Amino acid sequence: MSNPVIVYSTADCVECDMVKKMLTEEGIPFEVRDVLKNEEYQEEVEKFGFLGVPVTVVGERAVKGFNPEVIEFIQSLKK
Repeated sequence: MSNPVIVYSTADCVECDMVKKMLTEEGIPFEVRDVLKNEEYQEEVEKFGFLGVPVTVVGERAVKGFNPEVIEFIQSLKK
């Protein structure tokens, strides 16, 4: 995979944990960026047009939350 996967997250975020668990189960490496520990990460999330987490990013594509779109997005990374 040419673009790294980034999951913008916070501690104790159930949806964030679900995204990270699914990526792990699919064998897709990812970087976690905690928006509460680094203000720059929150600014990055906002540039994608989101205020909350989780936000999963690959290249220029960002998907918010844990929903069917995120699941399809994650599974498409393996193709």
